[in-house]
Amino acid sequence: MTKKKTKKEEKPSIQLEVTKCDLKNIDIKSLIHVIRGQQVLLDCDLATLYGVNTKALNQAVKRNIKRFPSDFMFQLTDEEHQALRSQIVTLKQGRGQHSKYPPYAFTRNGIAMLSSVLRSETAVGVNIRIMRAFTAIPQIINQSIQVIERIVNIENHQQETDEKIDLILDRIDKISPKQLPEALFPTGCVWDAWTYVSDLVRSAKSRIILIDNFVDDRVLSMLTKRADGVTATIHTRYSEQFLTDLKKHNEQYPRIEFIQLSHRHHDRFLIIDDKVHFLGASVKDMGAGLCAVTEMAVAPETILGMLR
Repeated sequence: MTKKKTKKEEKPSIQLEVTKCDLKNIDIKSLIHVIRGQQVLLDCDLATLYGVNTKALNQAVKRNIKRFPSDFMFQLTDEEHQALRSQIVTLKQGRGQHSKYPPYAFTRNGIAMLSSVLRSETAVGVNIRIMRAFTAIPQIINQSIQVIERIVNIENHQQETDEKIDLILDRIDKISPKQLPEALFPTGCVWDAWTYVSDLVRSAKSRIILIDNFVDDRVLSMLTKRADGVTATIHTRYSEQFLTDLKKHNEQYPRIEFIQLSHRHHDRFLIIDDKVHFLGASVKDMGAGLCAVTEMAVAPETILGMLR
């Protein structure tokens, strides 16, 4: 009489009929998901890689379930399955792709254990490819971190360089000779006078207003030296020649506004932002004869109010 077995013997491994799977065009890394803080492959994707049915794969695992503790393999919850449903793309259309049950997830250790369960040359070769994919991911992450660190170092270095440049420019500004609030030009010092007024034009931050009875194209040329965004307005007498020059100038350069003086004014003024400079001669004639430029204490609106 045959003795009845009291305990079902566990099969250490199972021989499956494994078909070849072309891995050349398969990016295994794209199949690796991070679930519960671990990198895993789903049973349906593993079955496709091994060239077997998902059900057959899971049955082989269940026959050797003691080899697959929870840190080797676990089944997704309904919530985890739903969250991954839109992301899951199996390599092979067909069986197991749309299972109504949440799939099983295999960690790196669990996949390594599969090689002892699925005994075939194909399974061993696939496992090697999978292990290499798992190994490559930390390397990619480390390389990305190194690139980010280099970018941060470059940005920090650039910031330090910018701060040093700002410090140098600030020191240069402090030790550079300041433009005097007044200047006197003897007869014949045309260049010195022209340079002085040009520097006033360059120093403007927001506006330039010239009040001068006699203006020509030389004045328009000087005003082209102003910084971007600085407005320019000329109060002067009406002249067909000047208006023709102004029109041509405005077709090419930032616009200069013209306001006709309501009546003749003797003195000339140059307003730079909120400062008023008294001009001893018309800008076009500066330096031709003895003249002076003096910064006044009066507010620009006071002068402009008197022109109305």
